[in-house]
Amino acid sequence: MIYSYTNSDQEGTIRLIKGESQLSRNYYKQQVGDTFHSIAWNIGKSQKILIDEIEYQFESNSILPLTLNQSFSFELPENIVLWQFNREFYCIANHDKEVGCVGFIFFGPSPTMFIELDTTDREKMSRILDQFEEEFVSDEDIKGEMLRILLVRLIIKITRIAKKQYVDLDQYEDGKFDLVRQYNLLVEIHFRVEHQVNFYAKQLHKSPKTISNYFSILSKKTPLQIIHDRIITEAKRLFYYTNKSVKEIASELGFDEVSHFSTFFKKVTFQSPTQLKNALKKQD
Repeated sequence: MIYSYTNSDQEGTIRLIKGESQLSRNYYKQQVGDTFHSIAWNIGKSQKILIDEIEYQFESNSILPLTLNQSFSFELPENIVLWQFNREFYCIANHDKEVGCVGFIFFGPSPTMFIELDTTDREKMSRILDQFEEEFVSDEDIKGEMLRILLVRLIIKITRIAKKQYVDLDQYEDGKFDLVRQYNLLVEIHFRVEHQVNFYAKQLHKSPKTISNYFSILSKKTPLQIIHDRIITEAKRLFYYTNKSVKEIASELGFDEVSHFSTFFKKVTFQSPTQLKNALKKQD
C-alpha cells in the first residue's frame, strides 16, 4: 500500500508505504526532484538492510531515519513501514525550533541511527500510524496541514526515544547539544566546499577550541572527523553509483588537485581511489 499527498503547489509531498514487496532507493539514479527524507520502521523479524553498499542488521521493532542522499534496500521490504517527505513539505532546517532537535535523528551522532522501541513505544507508534492512514484517505480541506502536524509528532516522538539511547543524559546540556547538532547540519550543507573546522566555528559564532570541547563531551568523533567522514561517505557513493572519474569526484568534493584527494582518501580509508574502483570492477 502506498499513500501519497502533494500540496496544492504540486511541490511538497509526503508518502506512507507499507507492505510493499519492492522497496529500495538509489539516490544517484532516482528521478530529478525525488529527494525525500525517510523514516523506516521494521515491524517484522530482524532483517538485513543495505545502506550505501554497507550491510547492517535492522532489528525487529526498530526505527531507522534515512537522509535524502542515502541509497538503501531491504531484505524483507514487506515488513517495512516507510514515511517519506521532501523539504517542500517539511524543511528540517527551517522548522528546527518548532520540534526541538529534529535534526538529531537525521544529522545526529550516527548516519545509521537504529532506534529500538519497547512495548509502550510500539503501541504509541501504532497509534500514530493509524492516524496517518486515516488522514491520507480523508477528503478534508485541511488534510495537508493535518499530515504535517502528524509528521512533526512522529519526529518528536522518535527524537525523544533516540536521545535516551544515543546521548549521555548525565553530560547533556541543551546549549552544547544544540551546537553539536547544528554543526552536523552545517557540515551536511557545506562539506563539498568547506573542509576546515574554522569555517563552521565562525558560522556558529564559537572558537574552534570551544567546538572541540563540546564534541569531546557529546560525541565520539572530533569536529574534523565529522567533516572527513562526510567527504569520504560522499566519495564512496559517487564511486559506487556513478561512472565519474577520480578527477571528477575530487573536483565535486572541493579538491583542486587529484593528488590531494587521493592522499586524503587513502589516509582515511587505507586504500586509494584507484584501488576502490578496481575492486568495484571485479565485483561487476
